[in-house]
Amino acid sequence: MAPTLYDEKPEPGDLIEIFRGSYQHWAVYVGDGFVVHLTTPSEVPGAGASSVMSVLAEKAMVKREELWDVVGTDEWKINNSLDKEYNPRSVRVIVREACALVGTELPYCVFRGNCEHFANELRYGKAESRQVRQARDTVVVAGVATMVGLGIVALAGALFGGKKENKNTQ
Repeated sequence: MAPTLYDEKPEPGDLIEIFRGSYQHWAVYVGDGFVVHLTTPSEVPGAGASSVMSVLAEKAMVKREELWDVVGTDEWKINNSLDKEYNPRSVRVIVREACALVGTELPYCVFRGNCEHFANELRYGKAESRQVRQARDTVVVAGVATMVGLGIVALAGALFGGKKENKNTQ
């Protein structure tokens, strides 16, 4: 069950992580029940897998919308977890810069400039995406595992699958 504003009360400058199934959407809480977020045309609450089409988008719009309109029925949480790595900027600066960007169209790249990069840049001054980092690390690990697996198969083939001598040789 998704939290309500009675369960979790975001403060201005907080990052809101919204769980959309196979990925997370990110927004910055600016107060009075509103968030600012970077959104592609396919990013809508409850869209699930169809929002994966945002991967193909090249532009996105900065919008100020009510938290509940952005969250819809999806689960969400306040997630300022990078506070452990970086000092957050002042709330006044975060909210002022977020609101100043509303209505702006920005370049969009799921790997270098997505909604999480946008939100983290506003809060910390660092455009970073843990989702992209985790996906990259997963691909690297899978690639290494595949290479190790192929290496083991090749080694086994070399050790055990060599030519058999024909005992009937004359």
